[in-house]
Amino acid sequence: MQLTGLKYGKRILDMVEFPYSPTLTEEASIEEISKLMADHGGRCVIKPFFTGGIGKKGKAGLVKIAKSVHEAVDAKKELYFAKHTQGTNVVQANGVTFEGFIPSEAEIYVSITASTEHRQPVMTLIIEGGVDVEDVPPELKREIRFNPSTGIKSFHITDALTELNCPNAYISPLVAFLPKLWQAYDTYGLITLELNPIRMKKAGKRFVPVACDIKASFDQDNPGWKRLGFPEEIFSTDITDFEAEINTLRTYQGQSDVTELNPEGSILPFIFGGGANSAATEVLGDRAIISSDFGGNPPYEKMKTIADISFKHWLADSNVILLIGGKANNTDIFVTFKAIFDSLKEHIHLNPNIQVVAGRGGPNVIRGMVYGRDVCDNMKVPYRFFGYDSSMVSVLEHTIHLDDWIMENEKGKAAK
Repeated sequence: MQLTGLKYGKRILDMVEFPYSPTLTEEASIEEISKLMADHGGRCVIKPFFTGGIGKKGKAGLVKIAKSVHEAVDAKKELYFAKHTQGTNVVQANGVTFEGFIPSEAEIYVSITASTEHRQPVMTLIIEGGVDVEDVPPELKREIRFNPSTGIKSFHITDALTELNCPNAYISPLVAFLPKLWQAYDTYGLITLELNPIRMKKAGKRFVPVACDIKASFDQDNPGWKRLGFPEEIFSTDITDFEAEINTLRTYQGQSDVTELNPEGSILPFIFGGGANSAATEVLGDRAIISSDFGGNPPYEKMKTIADISFKHWLADSNVILLIGGKANNTDIFVTFKAIFDSLKEHIHLNPNIQVVAGRGGPNVIRGMVYGRDVCDNMKVPYRFFGYDSSMVSVLEHTIHLDDWIMENEKGKAAK
């Protein structure tokens, strides 16, 4: 469950009193738009509104800055039903937002997410907004790990900003406001919260950090998000047949969040945990057919049904089945592995040449891997299993190398 933009995202910021750019919807009158611009130096920012977690609008030329009401209205007409390509998916906007322009000499990127490597929350800071975090070299960003029971502390942020050579005038305001983001993250069931950019607005002799865009992902099984009063449809884009089938299982124990990423992909990932989902989706890129989170200790029947649906839709066109997740606290690895491999036995006729990679840790992991090994051996399916002491990134990279090898091998056979 994801959302982007201030149209609804401002509700999160309101709850913790974090400043954001004043925002109007497409229903705003000419008078309201005119006043917004008058209050912000005669300019406003117009963005298309997409449901779900749609990013990189600026790079796609879908963010306009208007210097007159006439320009703002023209931008609304242009962007109201704008189309945006995300990977292999094309999504369509349904409305716009008008946002007050915040003049600033500096932009800040900040995010909070769960680290699968360190098994604790991480705040990432970059003294350059409007960027893709993965494109920024390590020396220009800081990742602050902290204990969730005590939260992010002022000295954490001060030290990180000082190391990044942040102007002194910005440090105190950021130290005062950024801990509020952890309060929002911890209270409302978030698994990712990103403000990009924060602009530093001059207010008298001081500066105030102002959020100019927001991206948020929620744990659907954490009821905290319901306190925000969001309509559920804002998290939905067009639902595919596969997603609709999986969605019927949400009333059962355990999670079943799934998004169809690329029907032309070659790797079918069964992902357990929100952090693993973020890492795997980023590293696998367009190779991943789906993005998923099947954690939360699902019972055998639910996991077996999930696997049945997944194999029915995707096994025939996959090169690799990937089972990936961090070291679980409560998910029974044997139960989830048995369900998936039992389903694979029933569907192997769809693709006898499939290969399997697994990287997991947690309760009954050895028993689960032994069961998977025996099933694969009996079906003569190649496999490689990694334990909890293996880096998740290394497992993902191995899967990509295997996928490359399979495709090269298939090209060689076709040439002969």
